[in-house]
Amino acid sequence: MKITISKENYLKAIAEAESEGELVIAATLARWLKVSAPAVTMALRRLKRDKLIQVDELGVIHLTGEGEEIAHRLIRRHHLIERMLTEVFGMDWYRVHDEAEQLEHAVSEEFEKKLIEKLGVGAMGLDSAKDRREMGWIPLSELEPGAAAQVESAFERDRDLLEYLNSLGIRPQALLQMVAVNVDQTVTLDIAGRMVPLGHTAASKVWVSKS
Repeated sequence: MKITISKENYLKAIAEAESEGELVIAATLARWLKVSAPAVTMALRRLKRDKLIQVDELGVIHLTGEGEEIAHRLIRRHHLIERMLTEVFGMDWYRVHDEAEQLEHAVSEEFEKKLIEKLGVGAMGLDSAKDRREMGWIPLSELEPGAAAQVESAFERDRDLLEYLNSLGIRPQALLQMVAVNVDQTVTLDIAGRMVPLGHTAASKVWVSKS
């Protein structure tokens, strides 16, 4: 069985969508991977043939043991590459996801071991919303008025949104305070003395820990 880049991308998308609490059906993958419905249908047929996924009677897609192993191996490499790009090369945090998406398929086991030797193991697997809450993190949208917090991460695949957050000063380790939760579904933040408005959807993608 040949594991192509396309297969790896589908398997990883299934694992990531599941970790975010989504019900993974064909439409979910079309949205996550920005591909057409017919392309998803063809890909799922190949993954089923290779026994990497199972699809139940409701159309919900599940990884098999082998599919999960491939997905999580790719995710570990993705996180290692992101750390390499930020910690070794100093790349901006909002740029590393797209770069890692390209490089993760080319990393050999030998190079992966070298990255671990250089960077340490750290946190390389998937973490769900439940995992983040157990670490004491909450979505920025849930921070109550008057509370201060530190930005921990932004869980979002959209590079434009990450760049927008960065332009507002909302980046990992940034300190902020919730000023107000507004009736129009926006929030107002105090970031380094600057009043910054942010929509509820964007705020829900940002995870923070209370200071």
